[in-house]
Amino acid sequence: MAATTKNHELTVKTFLNNILAGTATGIIVGLIPNAVVSAILKLFGPNQIAAGINQALLVFQCATPLLIGALIAIQFKMVPLDVAIVGAAAYVGSGVTKFMPQIVNPATKAPGLFVSSGTGDLINTMITAGLAVGLLLLVGDRFGSVKIVAAPIFIGGGAGWIGMLILPFVSKITTWLGSVINSFTNLQPIFMCILIACMFAVLIISPISTVAIGMAIKLNGISAGAAAMGVAATTIVLVVHSWRTNKSGVTIAIALGAMKMMMPNLFRHPIILLPTLITAIVSAIPVALFHVSGTPASAGFGLVGLVGPLASLDAGKASINIVMALLVWIVIPAIVAVICQFVFEKFFHVYDEKVAFAYLGE
Repeated sequence: MAATTKNHELTVKTFLNNILAGTATGIIVGLIPNAVVSAILKLFGPNQIAAGINQALLVFQCATPLLIGALIAIQFKMVPLDVAIVGAAAYVGSGVTKFMPQIVNPATKAPGLFVSSGTGDLINTMITAGLAVGLLLLVGDRFGSVKIVAAPIFIGGGAGWIGMLILPFVSKITTWLGSVINSFTNLQPIFMCILIACMFAVLIISPISTVAIGMAIKLNGISAGAAAMGVAATTIVLVVHSWRTNKSGVTIAIALGAMKMMMPNLFRHPIILLPTLITAIVSAIPVALFHVSGTPASAGFGLVGLVGPLASLDAGKASINIVMALLVWIVIPAIVAVICQFVFEKFFHVYDEKVAFAYLGE
């Protein structure tokens, strides 16, 4: 495949890299505000102003697919009209807003209501945005003076509709992964924790939602603790390798929960999984030994908002205290991450962190 846009040759590799880069930036913009501020707002209890701000940030988070689509289009140097079309198509195809026929509309009393929740399916968001971009590049200027009317209808609406059609099938990827992870819960505790932690360590820097999987298969107890630990291990590894490589804002964003911004790195430099998986393996062992537990709601969060550590304190009061939580969630993963950095980069020269862990979203 080759196309031309703005006098630059567009290859398959460039096309995919642009989609990944736009997705990474869109995730940061869409998810960080709620991830950071919601934890602070909880301190205000039932305060109405705090509740209103929290609701605004949740709605803002629902716009993540739209932001991803728009930023993907910007990666292709598209004009504002095309940016709007790709953004709207990505939003529709993401499934973040769905028609729920079983809910009665309180205004009209008629059955059926559109409901928005979460961030939608990121994989389908990327596919739909890519389809819209491809159609816009293919059509070019053939719409002529009626482009402002025809392009939103045929390309925006068409790509969004196709995204809606394929969404149930694409969503089965998450369902299948959930089934695989659920099968690990039948294993011996240490092996179970290691496998679950490794899976979630990888998924958090992929287009798959760790929160959705944790909720879907109802991970609980130490299996949920292992899942959250896998996410935490990835967070710490990325922070350790990022703070001397990237701008401080990138490292802070990763620490606050934007691990998915490193998706382009995962696809371009899969070697980043080496320190990630080793840290997840070692960090998962104390989860089994000390019965570090969690809930379905905490399984996919890790250190974000301190959801994982707080859930382990609430669920495992008989075996874990604040000191133990600090040791398990922060100290052990950090030590392992630093050792991995030294061994693989400085000693064996397996990778150069300034290349493998450099933020590729800009």
